Amino acid sequence: MFRKHIMSIKSAIWASTCTLLGVLLASCQDVSTSQAEKTVSKAPAPSNISSVTAFINVDVLTMNEQGLLSDQTVTVSGDRIISIASAEKTNLPEGAEIIEGQGKYLMPGFGEMHGHIPPLSQGDQAVNDTLFLYLSNGVTTVRGMLGTPGQLQLREEAKSGVRLSPNLYLAGPSFNGNSVSSPQQATELVNSQVKEGWDLLKVHPGLTGPEYEAMASRAYVLGITFGGHVPEEVGLITALDSGQRTLDHLDGYISYLGGFDKVIPDADMRDIARKTKAAGVGVVPTSALWKTLIGAADINQLNSFDELKYMPKRTVENWQSRIGFLKQGNPEIHESNRQRLLTILAEEGVEILFGTDAPQLWSVPGFSIHHEIEAMQAAGLTPEQILVSGTSAVGAYFETFDAFGTVSPNGRADLILLNENPLENLDALKSPAGVMVRGQWISKGEIDQKLREIAVRTQE
Repeated sequence: MFRKHIMSIKSAIWASTCTLLGVLLASCQDVSTSQAEKTVSKAPAPSNISSVTAFINVDVLTMNEQGLLSDQTVTVSGDRIISIASAEKTNLPEGAEIIEGQGKYLMPGFGEMHGHIPPLSQGDQAVNDTLFLYLSNGVTTVRGMLGTPGQLQLREEAKSGVRLSPNLYLAGPSFNGNSVSSPQQATELVNSQVKEGWDLLKVHPGLTGPEYEAMASRAYVLGITFGGHVPEEVGLITALDSGQRTLDHLDGYISYLGGFDKVIPDADMRDIARKTKAAGVGVVPTSALWKTLIGAADINQLNSFDELKYMPKRTVENWQSRIGFLKQGNPEIHESNRQRLLTILAEEGVEILFGTDAPQLWSVPGFSIHHEIEAMQAAGLTPEQILVSGTSAVGAYFETFDAFGTVSPNGRADLILLNENPLENLDALKSPAGVMVRGQWISKGEIDQKLREIAVRTQE
């Protein structure tokens, strides 16, 4: 049991973690890594990875200093972009797979910086379907924020191409009031997760100040980052000063500023935004989901989402009673404060990283990015700021792991082919002409077919 009586909204989040994640993440029981990994069956190596692929006559949204390049040929070999050049000046290698890009736009794949993968105990089909839902909407990188047994093997299968999947960067099992009972245990847990090979540490509510300090200190020594929530006893300022790499959901800010039921002055928001910028800490807003969690969303609108057909019926039924389960104070004021805070964080140059916390309540993997984009637009962020948050900013965050997030030579070949310029219309992301992940091309026809199959399975 928890060693502290936690009455705040943050603690309610952890107490409800298993329920929140629904059927796809319901298996939070203890399962040994060896047992879980035995359940993973390797799919056959994908057959649609050409040695060389060329996108021809395409306009390229590089998301780097080159901006938008017209009428280009982008050549991919294996999992790398090897050249970007004027179409008329490019000699294509013999035998290259040609993808016609006339009238289309090529951009980097999107990153989901607060996502979840079902536990492998849910079975291969649930895992593979979730991974494909991400890919179907151009999400080619997922920062998984709740480690479970077997996920490290899954990460390697994705990396090698054995399993069709976004690139996975995974947090280990979370640091929280259940998993940590002393500073010494916090230190030991950091040691073990680094040894096991997790990419980052996940912070949930419930840690005491000394436990958090022990975790942060050891993480610094071992060179691993940590991110997530702000534990109540720790507080926002300590989290900033301790180098927490990301503050997810903005709930720590609202608590610090007292914004659950009263309007927060702009000056107070701007002050903490500047402190965040100075600390070099990024934020992952998850705005669309949080609007649902605090009870400010319209349930009729949520239930109208077409993508619900890709989720199990029982999962969607369970969601109906969970809207507003984190309601505290005045939902409308709370939501307004969150939106204004995001606006000010962006104005002050804070690192904004795109994330939706899928799968969650009405937040379907991949499809959830479109609702988050709408929420960010409503907060006043420009199309370019939103695209940066999901592409080049994600690449910069992971720059010590690999090169991606822009369309650049030697970068990982994670790409989305679109029928319109997303800088002019972000709805272009809703219907990609195809997606490439690590050099593997998935056509629009393949995407549609797999989505039909998933819809049939989930409604059986």
